[in-house]
Amino acid sequence: MAREYDLVIIGGGTGGYVAAIKAAQLGLKTAIVEKEKLGGTCLHRGCIPTKTFLRSAEMYRDASNAKEYGIQISNIQFNLQQLQERKKSVIEQLHQGIKGLMKKGKIDCYYGTARLLGPSIFSPIAGGTVSVEMNDGSENEMLLPKNIIIATGAKPRPFNGIEYDGTMILNSDQILEMEELPASMIIIGGGVIGIEWASCLSDFGVKVTILEYADRILPNEDIAISKEMEKQLIKRGINIVTKAEISPSSIVKGDNSVTINANVNGEEKKFEAEKMLISIGRIGNIENLGLENTEIETDSSFIKVNDVYQTKEKHIYAIGDCIGGVQLAHVASHEGIIAVEHIASGKKKAINYRNIPRCVYSFPEVASIGLTEDEAKSLNYDVKIGTFPFKGIGKAVVYGETEGFVKVIADRETDDLLGVHMIGPHVTNLISEAALGLTLDATPWEIGETIHPHPSLSEILNEAALAVDGKAIHI
Repeated sequence: MAREYDLVIIGGGTGGYVAAIKAAQLGLKTAIVEKEKLGGTCLHRGCIPTKTFLRSAEMYRDASNAKEYGIQISNIQFNLQQLQERKKSVIEQLHQGIKGLMKKGKIDCYYGTARLLGPSIFSPIAGGTVSVEMNDGSENEMLLPKNIIIATGAKPRPFNGIEYDGTMILNSDQILEMEELPASMIIIGGGVIGIEWASCLSDFGVKVTILEYADRILPNEDIAISKEMEKQLIKRGINIVTKAEISPSSIVKGDNSVTINANVNGEEKKFEAEKMLISIGRIGNIENLGLENTEIETDSSFIKVNDVYQTKEKHIYAIGDCIGGVQLAHVASHEGIIAVEHIASGKKKAINYRNIPRCVYSFPEVASIGLTEDEAKSLNYDVKIGTFPFKGIGKAVVYGETEGFVKVIADRETDDLLGVHMIGPHVTNLISEAALGLTLDATPWEIGETIHPHPSLSEILNEAALAVDGKAIHI
């Protein structure tokens, strides 16, 4: 029997389940079809498990340095099996929480593979019926939604035919399942995922080499941030090779190591390690959805949408990583909310993608929002810049983490805030104030006039904002 809904969401990841909750709040009869488990990549293979690894790395690093703080700890050992068990526990706790939210919102959940059907006896319109092949082997469910949101996420990008074998050559999903640490690791890709894993593995004593095609790591960040991160990682013993053009056909797997060649500034070099992580981006999960039964257009591996996330089929929307763009969990959530509000009331609200906070949870952390200095100049802004170091912040000295800085960029003509870039201790927890400032079109003066508690790390944004006009206090 076909079941009717106001909205069916294909994919129960961060974007999908948040959209479902919003739809239920707005009175829409809603269902989610999830192929695996609610929470998607973010919860099960992305944000949460990687941060669980990084938290253990932080604990291990702090314990190793505890003597400086008057605490004697002997025989410090790292146990990967215990970390894996904690990872599973953290994931399951949050997974149960999402299931509880679905129950609270009276959202029906179907566990299986969804496929959009063409015109049929169930519905005369393309994509008007969603067939669900149930994981438990029971008869397919036929769902008849008035609207559909596709939120199927993304997966690690293949690399020129290289096979991710899960033991020696890993992608960002497989590395989370390691049963033992290698002595050495080559990481191909110096973006966010690569840098986080380089930092984490280095804390655990793994010898890490990063191979990055661009002329700097974290190429999407402000140049000053990239340079500081490179300096800090090199100081920790991480080998960073930029302008490295990888030759996939050169990969050779031995009994206990893997080698790969790269052209570095015109010179062919060979690199060897026990394992290799390839982190070169992600592609959309759009196969076998039945898109060919609709007028939905795609670009490479991503679904094309308009500014309210409608596809060419106006009753079908798409959000999150499967549409490309800014592939972040918090972005997918807000895209889902905007799509649902448009479905429910026709309300149009656009995301300003410039004002989305971006974070790297390495050591040191990076957080940024808005324009980089180069971007601002390329848009013909006459910029003024304030920078303040963590070594001038009392709380950072107390923590023993004084490396890094905050950089504030403003428009000289209007005094509007254009961008904020941070590297240092706990900056991923500090960036939200800058996000609020950009949302409210704040000026550096307004942030500088806001009283920040002392001692706190948040004082650094206050000082950097004052520094824009040469008025910083503690420098």
